Amino acid sequence: MKNRIVFKVIAGNTIAVFLVSCLLLFWAFCRIEVPKENFAVLIKRTGAPLSNDAEVSPSAEVQGLQEKVLTEGRYFFNPYNWDWRVYPMVQVPIDKMGVRIRLSGDDLPYSQFLAKGESDKGIILETLKPGRYAINAMVTDGATGQEAVGGTRSLRKDYVEIVELWDPKVIPAGYLGVVTNLAGQFSENPNSLTVAEGERGTQKETLPPGTYYRNPYIERINALDMRSLRFSLSEKVEGAEAEELSFPSKDGFPIELDGIIEFRLDPQGAPATYVIYNELENDAPSSANVVGEIIRKVILPNARSFCRIQGSNKVAREFIGGETRAKFQEDFQAALTKECKGQGVIIEQALITKVSVPEAIAEPLRNRELAVQQRKQFTQEILQQEQEALLQMEKRLVDQKTKLIEAEQEVVKQTTAATQDQLVAVEAANQDKEVAEKKLSAATDQATAIKVAAEAKAAVIRFGNEADAAGWKAAVKALGSGESLADYTLYKKIAPNFEKIMTNTGDSPFMKLFEGKGEQHPKGN
Repeated sequence: MKNRIVFKVIAGNTIAVFLVSCLLLFWAFCRIEVPKENFAVLIKRTGAPLSNDAEVSPSAEVQGLQEKVLTEGRYFFNPYNWDWRVYPMVQVPIDKMGVRIRLSGDDLPYSQFLAKGESDKGIILETLKPGRYAINAMVTDGATGQEAVGGTRSLRKDYVEIVELWDPKVIPAGYLGVVTNLAGQFSENPNSLTVAEGERGTQKETLPPGTYYRNPYIERINALDMRSLRFSLSEKVEGAEAEELSFPSKDGFPIELDGIIEFRLDPQGAPATYVIYNELENDAPSSANVVGEIIRKVILPNARSFCRIQGSNKVAREFIGGETRAKFQEDFQAALTKECKGQGVIIEQALITKVSVPEAIAEPLRNRELAVQQRKQFTQEILQQEQEALLQMEKRLVDQKTKLIEAEQEVVKQTTAATQDQLVAVEAANQDKEVAEKKLSAATDQATAIKVAAEAKAAVIRFGNEADAAGWKAAVKALGSGESLADYTLYKKIAPNFEKIMTNTGDSPFMKLFEGKGEQHPKGN
């Protein structure tokens, strides 16, 4: 029993160790760790054999390189059936773009190189902008074809695409981009310089300034300078040698001209101008633009043609004289502008800066011209002095008119001030008059009130006097006479104030007051 238990323990431990060992082996040999910014390529070891015309296994049941890759994460595959390798993601730098070339898939028809479907072999139209991509591809330099620095994919041959790094096309300010389609259908009109959109050839529409991530196998973009450019006939220009214009005059003397021409390309006809005058070497990224071709093939031939035809019809002295030389200059610019406009070039300015004639005839003609110019100068100085005299006269007249206007303004100012003072005084007098009238009215009302008050007071006094008179009249009538009333009144006033009368004689002054007071007065007196 004890041995059986020991055997079970040993068996159990053996199974546990076996299971742990299997798990460790599974973890060590079947685990695929795909780090950040990496991907894993799978290769099937077992299964149906790959056909001879296939480069990539079409499914997981067929042997060979699998098209699908494993992105970041952890995976478990049987190492007996599968093999794998981990690679960094395809990285397109910030100043580059990626062009994808699919190496597996269906073969394209004859003369076609653009993959139109997901299963087609060839160049893919869409480009990769700066960033990281989980694509099973070898990264190469588009210009040299060499694998990117640090890459080992070319040795293992386990990739399904090639990503070429190209510089994006930058069209600077002041330029236009002429687009040539390299992969479209052929134009219905093969004799035209430009074609419609989508057709193979130079497109009618141009690109404005900017950065374009266009597939260089599909489209070629050439930047044309649309700015105003200037060059001198005596200076060497890129693409054109320096050349002074020379021709014989009508009287057989050699004439040499030098000038400065300012021009620019016509934006409307830029694609056609590019097709006509561009050379093959200008299509290379490091080549010059077509400005030199325009100068050499358009401007210089037209300038030489005019000078040799029109200049040979003039005598040598006409190139020294001011008026005739200016007329030749005007005709030169007009003719050059007209001829170049039809060829897609706009002439902004064409100046003749120097005219060289033989010294044998140049000196007398120069002296003659100098004398003519001095005569014109003296005549001009006389006219200038006359104009200065007229100017001084006009200036004095202007000063006189200015002073007259100032005096008139002062008169108007004084008159206006006096009128305003008069209006103010009249307004003040009117106000004083209104105040006086109001005071007079108030005084009149006050006098009337005083008069009425006096009349009322007089009436009261009169009524009182009449009442008193009526009382006195009644008293006189009752007493019989006025004397009686007077005596009555006297006695009435004196009697209450005396209790005793002491006198020693009847003829005293006081007693004389009562003389004859006891007599009866007749009525009516």
